[in-house]
Amino acid sequence: METWNQLSDEEIKMGFVASCIESVAERLDCQYDEMLDRMENVDLIDNYIYSHYEALHSEDRDNLTDNIIETLKRWETNNVLKHG
Repeated sequence: METWNQLSDEEIKMGFVASCIESVAERLDCQYDEMLDRMENVDLIDNYIYSHYEALHSEDRDNLTDNIIETLKRWETNNVLKHG
């Protein structure tokens, strides 16, 4: 008999975050760890992807990836302007 383990909400959200990082990295043709660093540098993971999970996880994957790329680029630009 096959048994299934129920994932916690935290595990589900972290899987979603990982899949977002992977999708954006693939779209921008860069390595996962490079994309992770870029997102962490502007706090995109905690303050956007993770914190808006409820709204974001229901989006179409292509639209979601476009949305995250646009947000990342805007936050990186704002970060550069803020810190000169």
